[in-house]
Amino acid sequence: MSGTPISFGDHPPHGNPANTGPSTQSTDRESTASHPPAIKPDPTTSAPHPKFHPPHGKTGGSIEDATQGGQSTASAASSSELAGNEVGNHRKLANLNATLKNGLRQFPDFPEKGILFEDIMPLFADHALHSSLIQALELKIADVFNTKLGESSDVDIVIGLESRGFLFGPTLALRLGAGFVPVRKPGKLPGKTIKATFKKEYGEDVFEMQGDAIKEGQKVVIVDDIIATGGSAQAAGSLVHQLGGKLLGYVFLMELDFLKGRDKLDAPVYTLLSGQEEALNQGGAVDDKLPLGRTKESAEEASKPVTDAGGSAAEQKP
Repeated sequence: MSGTPISFGDHPPHGNPANTGPSTQSTDRESTASHPPAIKPDPTTSAPHPKFHPPHGKTGGSIEDATQGGQSTASAASSSELAGNEVGNHRKLANLNATLKNGLRQFPDFPEKGILFEDIMPLFADHALHSSLIQALELKIADVFNTKLGESSDVDIVIGLESRGFLFGPTLALRLGAGFVPVRKPGKLPGKTIKATFKKEYGEDVFEMQGDAIKEGQKVVIVDDIIATGGSAQAAGSLVHQLGGKLLGYVFLMELDFLKGRDKLDAPVYTLLSGQEEALNQGGAVDDKLPLGRTKESAEEASKPVTDAGGSAAEQKP
């Protein structure tokens, strides 16, 4: 072989009649990128169809059989993975709930004697607890409403009730890829509003929502810190229906079971921490007369009225 380098200028262009000398290039190899002589088949068009080897132990099989077998295996693996993720999420949620419960504080005889005050504010004062709360709510919603985690969820709107629903509703909406809509007391929202009334211990109260806050058909979840008598939650649900939204359900941090507020609501109700769930997790009997955090030390203690995190006493019905 000559040691003289060959430049592109040493070779006339392909197809040039002057190219009559011996070729300095090696013989062309068959390639799907080259044009074969007319007497040879074009490997890009006439190659035989590939055949799958039959499964081990079988003497035959079609492409379809092998493909379906692969799909079945992939489907089984996918189902197994989903089941594993679901179990993992349930365990994670249980651990988060335990962490959140330990972060709550109780103040007896506040704001007046005979009231046991459930204080949720420590959950927001601590970054780790706040993060755990939002993550727990996200997992709960994904589970009970059978939707995906994160911004690909099916929830369009998260509604927060005045005022403690405002503490975590907007952050939760961001995590779900949803919008946030506040429900407020009268005179707090500008523009056209719609109204719904609800009964309280000494009369009636009103909730309002802006008239263009929800579009017809949007999927809505209502959140608040606690469900007691259920009146305010019922009013919020009425506002959703007035605007044509699809109410998926309610999610609360806690529930005062003995007041049976969920019986007033026309959509599913879910809680992170309820008296019933706590009793079941501890292996004890369910006592629907005791709210979250209440002990059974005495009949007198069990008969005390209870307040939510805002300081208003819950009405205990006979």
